[in-house]
Amino acid sequence: MGDTARSDDGHHLLIGGRRWRASDPELPEEVRRRLVHHLMGARRAVGAARRAGDREGERQARARVHTAKTGLGERGAPWWEQPLPDRRARWERALRALDT
Repeated sequence: MGDTARSDDGHHLLIGGRRWRASDPELPEEVRRRLVHHLMGARRAVGAARRAGDREGERQARARVHTAKTGLGERGAPWWEQPLPDRRARWERALRALDT
């Protein structure tokens, strides 16, 4: 695995020469833990659905990955361009959708 570094502005992680958006640093630790838990479960579900040839299951699992990553601030509007109330609403929306 390559080296990991954070960009000077803190907005991105640099992993193995690739740039990835960093998670929102304002996420409360419990929220981050729950979102990562959902993300990892959804990623496992993507793999299981692919192995089973279940296209609909894969689509649903990928949608959950997207929701978790959006909640973490890794997708969607850049967290550094949003006021904190909007960021909070983003992660709360994601958790409501994922906790169902």
